[in-house]
Parts: sequence; structure tokens; C-alpha cells
Amino acid sequence: MDFQRAPCIVGVLLLLSMSLGSAGDVVHRDNVPPKRPGCDNDFVLVKVPTWINGVHDRKYVGVGARFGPTLETKEKRANRTRVVLADPPDCCSTPKNNLTREVIMVHRGGCSFTFKANIAESAGASAILIINSDPELFKMGCEDNETNVHVHIPVVMLPLDAGVNLEKNLQNNSTVLVQLYSPLRPAVDIAEVFLWLMAVGTILCASYWSAWSAREEAIEQDKLLKDGSDEIPSLEGIGSSGFVEINTTAAILFIVIASCFLVMLYKLMSKRFIEILVVLFCIGGVEGLQTCLVTLLSCFRWFERVGQSYVKVPFFGAVSYLTLAISPFCVAFGIVWAVFRKISYAWIGQDVLGIALIITVLQIVRVPNLKVGTVLLSCAFLYDIFWVFVSKPLFHESVMIVVARGDKSGGDGIPMLLKIPRMFDPWGGYSIIGFGDIILPGLLVAFSLRYDWLAKKSLRSGYFLWAMTAYGLGLLITYVALNMMDGHGQPALLYIVPFTLGTFFTLGKKRGELNILWSRGKPEWPCQHIQFQPSQ
Repeated sequence: MDFQRAPCIVGVLLLLSMSLGSAGDVVHRDNVPPKRPGCDNDFVLVKVPTWINGVHDRKYVGVGARFGPTLETKEKRANRTRVVLADPPDCCSTPKNNLTREVIMVHRGGCSFTFKANIAESAGASAILIINSDPELFKMGCEDNETNVHVHIPVVMLPLDAGVNLEKNLQNNSTVLVQLYSPLRPAVDIAEVFLWLMAVGTILCASYWSAWSAREEAIEQDKLLKDGSDEIPSLEGIGSSGFVEINTTAAILFIVIASCFLVMLYKLMSKRFIEILVVLFCIGGVEGLQTCLVTLLSCFRWFERVGQSYVKVPFFGAVSYLTLAISPFCVAFGIVWAVFRKISYAWIGQDVLGIALIITVLQIVRVPNLKVGTVLLSCAFLYDIFWVFVSKPLFHESVMIVVARGDKSGGDGIPMLLKIPRMFDPWGGYSIIGFGDIILPGLLVAFSLRYDWLAKKSLRSGYFLWAMTAYGLGLLITYVALNMMDGHGQPALLYIVPFTLGTFFTLGKKRGELNILWSRGKPEWPCQHIQFQPSQ
């Protein structure tokens, strides 16, 4: 497994094209009717708990309309009100029901939303529930030619399955009561803090591992030069089997392939396709977890001896005893997560596999200089903006958000995300971050620490501390923007890339090292014997 880790991880890297700050809006349709006087409400999610014959039943989620009064935000202030079926069902003419402040339930279609609401209000309804004609929700606005848009009763749309269940109970002469309220999201959820720490901590660990590996390779190379060894035909080949160094062409090609893969996900998204992605994710996650555990345990003396003892395995070649001992656990971990990935706490296993995979990728894949890093992040910057924002008018919805949210696969989203459940959000859901938002800027941050160590720079005079701070600030600004946009998905690289690249260019120019960072990416070695040591 270890001997194949580079091609395995690089192959899985093509799947890590998701770059998204969060996605928690259950209103799937992206068409947003414009605001106008009397029709200027913000779209809000509405909780609709139900009681059947006095017994608490299901709780549905609806969406409020652009028009009508705002709903209560506290459950204790919302009244339980009886529901009646409209007659006629579309409520496009005066109902035959004798209404006395009940909630009237109507079918979508036949006339405009505001027309239905005005008819229901005139008939004495206290609120109107409009049942959509498909399983999704629809944002209800006002038509351009409508004049009577001043509605004085709440208007809420429910998905088709909710309407079918409620209508069945009403047709059985059951008494159905509902509450309508729209609790506010907290300004900041603690899950976002933990997600920020996870992302920053992952890059921190990966950077030190990458820098340590680079230092060891440089020391070994320095020893070979000092000894004047003639057995090594080319110094350029030293350590090349341990990592993959990308160039500008590969950086551009990666973003192109990532875009093609994203479109393929969007077009072919289904439960079966998600299962294929889960298998591929498990392969990469298991490989990453094994690599991290073997490296970590090798730091201990007893495990180090076991890690240096090898046995020949058919088809795999020489494999250490430590790898053989760790592999079954890693494989079992991946299988258990894949089987039980839909349970409430499966996000823990997904994050463990994801973090291990990211750290391993950042240790194996390297950018050699600032030029390659700039090309890679600049292309990723444009990629993120295009597929989150620009793709809306082209595809009638944000491709990145639809894919990350799993709208076309029954809500079963892709696994290439780190996520944590929102802890104090009454709407639940997850705060998420795509692997691309960690891996792509992480490549540049890891490069900065390798440079600092090889140049014998301290934390203060080097680039790593400032690059790490820039990444943390960029991600923090992402979450600020996310909350300002009411939880709608944001392209994290839109904020992270200017911070990280801007820091490098500013410091490099100020210190007169921009040319070295841009072209060579390392100090003048191995022209002289250098003693390497970590920054203090």
C-alpha cells in the first residue's frame, strides 16, 4: 500500500475539487423573484409541527413567501390552529368552506400565489398552506403584472409529501392542528469554530510533516555531496519517488479536470453514483489513515524497529511489519464508515478519513515555487467563483452548491467534505468545508515552511507564520460572509486566495526575496554544506 501511495493519492486528488464554505439551505430552487413594495419579505424556512387528534405527529419544513406578514420566531408564541382542506382544492375561487380563522391547505396551480392568498384571507382563513406539486420547495414571489400583493395572512409552502400525509388525515376526518414559526439562526454556531480549527490544524500538521521530509532529503543529499558518492547518477532523482512535484501545466490541467469532473457529478448525480464516490473516498481515506498512523507510530522506538523490518508480499513487494499490522484496522475503519455513513454520528468517521487523506496529499504533492503556487491558486480562485456564482445563469442553479448538497441524489451528498453538525442552530444541518479549500492553499503554506527550514529562517523572519495566519484569516472571513449571506454557500477560495498570495508577494518584495520564491523556491543549495534545523 505504501509503495503505491503516490499514484493512489494523486488519483483520488481529482475527486477533491469541492470548494465550498457551507451549504445549508433546503430551498432547492435558485430562481429568486425580485422584491417590490408589499412583496419584499426575505425567504425564510418555516417549521410546521403537526398534531393528529391531539397526538403530536411529524414536523415539516416549509418556506415563507415574499408577501404576507412575518412569522413568529419562538415556538411558544405560535398558536396551534386547525387545518382544513380548501374546496375547490386550488383556492382560485371563493371556498365553499365556512372558515373561522382556520389554516386553509390548498394545492399549487390554477392561479397565482397572491391570488390564492387574497381569496383565503377574504374567506376568513388565518393562514394558508400551499402544497407544492413536487418533493422540493419553491420560492413564492409576485408576478410582474399583479397589483393586489398586500396580503395580511402568513403564506407557507410545503413539499408534496407533507401535503399527501396531511390530506390523508383530513380526508379520514381527523383533527389536524399545526403551528407556524420561523426560528432565527444564531449569528455564529460553535460548529464553525471547530471546523476552522480542524482546517487550520490539518494544514499545520501537514506542513510540518512536509518540511521535515524535505529537510531529511536535503540532509541526505548534502551527505552524498560531501562523501563525493559516484553511485547516484543524478541528484535530481533523489527523493523523487517519495513525492510528486507539480508544474504550471499540471496546475492548469488540474483545474480543467476538476471542472469537467464537477460537471460530470452535476449531470450524473444519483444514489448509485454517490456510492461509487464513497468507494473511491474510502480507498483514499484508508490509504491516508494508514500512512499517517505508520508515520506517527514510527516516532516511537519500539514501533520504529517494527517499521524498519520488511516482508515480501505477493503483488505488493516489500511491506513493513508495522504496515501489515495497521492495514486491517484502517480497512475495517473505512468499511464500517461506508456501511453506517448515514447514521447521525458518521460525520466523525468521515472527518477522520478526510483529514488523514488531506495530510497525506499535502505531504506527497508539492509546489516547487511561488510561480506554480500562484498559477494553481489563481486558477482555483476563478474556478470557485465560476461554479458557485457564474454557473447560475448558465445552468439555472449553482452547480457547486447543488453537487455539494446532493440535491439530485436524495440529499445524499458527496463525501469529499469535512463537516460538523451545527450545535445551536434550530434548523440543524452541517457546517462544511470542501477538501479543495484546505488542500490547494495548504500546498502553498507547506511550501513556505519547507523554504523557511531550508533557509534557516526563524518563524518571525520566515514566511510560514504569516502564510498560516493569512489562511486562517481568509477562512474566518469566509464564515463571516457565510453568515451575512444567511447560510447560503460561499466559495471559500474567493477569500482565502487573496490573503495567502497577497501575503507572499508583499513579504517577498519587501524582503527582496521575491525572485527566489518565484523561480527557485529554495535557497542556494546544495552548492555548500548546510546544517538544517527547525525554526525556533
